[in-house]
Amino acid sequence: MPVTLTYPFTSASIRRLKVGERVLLSGRIFTGRDRLHKFLAEGGHTPVSLKNGAIYHCGPVVIRAKGRWRVRAAGPTTSIREEPYMAAIIKQHGLTVIIGKGGMGAETRQACRRYGCVYLHAVGGAAQVLADTVKNVSGVHFHKNFGPTEALWELEVIDFPCLVTMDAHGHSLHELIAKLSEAKI
Repeated sequence: MPVTLTYPFTSASIRRLKVGERVLLSGRIFTGRDRLHKFLAEGGHTPVSLKNGAIYHCGPVVIRAKGRWRVRAAGPTTSIREEPYMAAIIKQHGLTVIIGKGGMGAETRQACRRYGCVYLHAVGGAAQVLADTVKNVSGVHFHKNFGPTEALWELEVIDFPCLVTMDAHGHSLHELIAKLSEAKI
């Protein structure tokens, strides 16, 4: 049975999660890709607080229809590209959830342990299914600066499905699988 987490994602609720657990997220999550991560890691400020929040490594396909933004596709992008920035963002902004695909490196794993953050893997290739969990777009920031794919989108989700692959205790499913694979080779 999946663990249900609702925004704000407190450090206490995050520290209870273990590698391998399924999670359903509800509430506000933010999207972010390369330009936003670089901006934040270099001291940039957002008009919204990321404290106890989630950054989803995603460049959603969003259209404007009847005066509202509507998410048509919201698949994860490869997270390792954000490794140079992630530890600083966790520390500076009080982030508690990272969502993406493919995992992250040692610096992010250590920051997750130190500050109470978790990495959740979202299913690649399921952009439409994941978009169906987005019930509302609450806002968009840096759209003019970074463009629609790199903007900071505020999404309201219900039962967004994920898997814990890096927990707040320093465990990494990605690292475990790499070690097991090396041993077999």
